[in-house]
Amino acid sequence: MRKRTQNSNTNENNNYKIMIVDDEEGIIDSLSIFLKRSGYKFIGVTDPMEAIEKAKNEHFDLMILDFIMTPIHGDQVVEEIRKFNKELYILLLTGHKDLAPPLETIKKLDIQGYCEKSDKFDQLLLLIESGIKSIAQMNEIKKINKELENSYLESIETLRYTVEAKDTYTRGHSDRVSEFSVLIGKKVNLSEEELRLLKIGGLFHDIGKIGVPDSILLKESKLTDDEYSEIKNHPSIGTHILSTASIFKDMIPIVKHHHERYDGHGYPSQLQGKAIPYLARIAAIADSFDAMTSKRTYRDSLPLDTVMAEFERCKGTQFDPELTDIFLNILRNDYDEIKTIQEKYK
Repeated sequence: MRKRTQNSNTNENNNYKIMIVDDEEGIIDSLSIFLKRSGYKFIGVTDPMEAIEKAKNEHFDLMILDFIMTPIHGDQVVEEIRKFNKELYILLLTGHKDLAPPLETIKKLDIQGYCEKSDKFDQLLLLIESGIKSIAQMNEIKKINKELENSYLESIETLRYTVEAKDTYTRGHSDRVSEFSVLIGKKVNLSEEELRLLKIGGLFHDIGKIGVPDSILLKESKLTDDEYSEIKNHPSIGTHILSTASIFKDMIPIVKHHHERYDGHGYPSQLQGKAIPYLARIAAIADSFDAMTSKRTYRDSLPLDTVMAEFERCKGTQFDPELTDIFLNILRNDYDEIKTIQEKYK
């Protein structure tokens, strides 16, 4: 029975990839014997700079890292890796406990553990085993969170489609705003995570219209002041809907503040200038552009030169001036990308 369990553990260990970084080849050779016996996949690297590049370009679950190395020490390696990878599980090796980095450094760089080098490697192997169990648990949590996120997204999508079924204008509008926002985000070199938030935030920016009466939402004539006040509630309603699930917390600023104005005369919070969340400022431009270029019951879509003149006129009052210039540049030089999005969601 024990043998079957050991074989089972060895097979499971083969699912995890480890990088050993030590400028002494003898240490890597010794460690490799123990790791092979336990069934781990691993590579050994003697150059810390090469280790950083490998961590950037390949997936590793765990890194075993020597502290004292040349040309840079282990803590510097971790500092570089943490700039692009916050999740890699890192164990630090020291020749002697007195040579270990301060505890503050270990916490700051999110180093999961450290131990002294030894011919037997018993303590290190226990730390590796513990690390692999932690990684397995984190992977399971991520999987569960992803399933929950997908479930919530499906629920909110249903609400979005309910809004779009009521309002012909809204149909396709959110999709276009989402893609226009991402297009702007790419031009300002936003991170993948920020682009993801822009994409989802754009899709759900008008979700609060579910709480606006149909008589107002579908009215073809001019709205009264009271009716317009009802429409202006949709960012707050949308915020309330999305606040029930923590996975939406980072995109709520887009939903809540996409109608703020750069001069502070927008709604719902009358935020001004840089106080308006950056992603909301991007969504505001995308939203207004689509509103101007969409056909409405009371007017045709506006011609491009009129739209561009309107953005120039409202630069610094309604819209962030820097982002407006970037968007105008897209309209002048990359309009094919805009047309592709418009054709996609007619």
